[in-house]
Formats: sequence, C-alpha cells, structure tokens
Amino acid sequence: MAHWLIKSEPFKWSWDQQVAAGAKGTHWDGVRNHLAKLNMMKMKLGDTVFFYHSNEGLEIVGIVEVIREAYPDPTANPGEPWVWVDFAAAKPLPRPVSLKEIKATPALAKMSLITSMRLSVQPVLDEEWALITKMSGL
Repeated sequence: MAHWLIKSEPFKWSWDQQVAAGAKGTHWDGVRNHLAKLNMMKMKLGDTVFFYHSNEGLEIVGIVEVIREAYPDPTANPGEPWVWVDFAAAKPLPRPVSLKEIKATPALAKMSLITSMRLSVQPVLDEEWALITKMSGL
C-alpha cells in the first residue's frame, strides 16, 4: 500500500466537507498538472492519503482512503488526459500537523511537501507517513 498527500484550499473543499460526503466519498477534480495526474494514476484502491489544507491553515488535518482508482475526467476537453480519483474520509488527525512543524523536522526535509510545494498530489514515503502520524497523536 502506498501513501499520498492531496492539497485542497478549505474555501473550495474542506476536510469538513470531505467528512460530510460520508462513505460514498467524492471525486478529486480540477487537477491540471501532469505530474499530479501521474501520481493520481498510480493510486490504488485502499491507499491512504493525507488531506492537507493549503492556502488557509497550511496543515495536514486528516486521512482519506482511495475508494476508486483513476478514471477519465468527464469535464476534460476531448483528447485531454486528465483523471479523477475518488476518496472517502477515513479519520481526522487528533492534532493537525502544520507545514511549519514539518519544515522544522529534519527527518522530513526531503518530503515532497517541502521540495515540491506547488504540487497538489504527492507521494509520501512510509517513514514520512509514520513520523507525521506520530506527530499528530495517532
């Protein structure tokens, strides 16, 4: 099982909205970056994903699970290669982990959240996942 991080601006789609979507989950849309798309195409059913509030908050607030693997984005123009992935909220973090904390943790210095800050869909290494969940109180 792989781990990932997805970013959302809370005023567009928040953790609370993701939780309210329930077990049926929601599709992740609006991705128009090829590297982010490739990451989405690598996601497998059951993969776990950090839900990160970007712009406002700048913190990892919860964990979602992949409930449907990549499929064609029905809003894309014909011939465009964009995809959606469906996620359902799995659990909130007991304590959100801020970008400031992550940057201050030497063991996380090479995390994509630090090295590829603008990328909206990122891989998370097992050791990064373990450390951040520990920092959150899980």
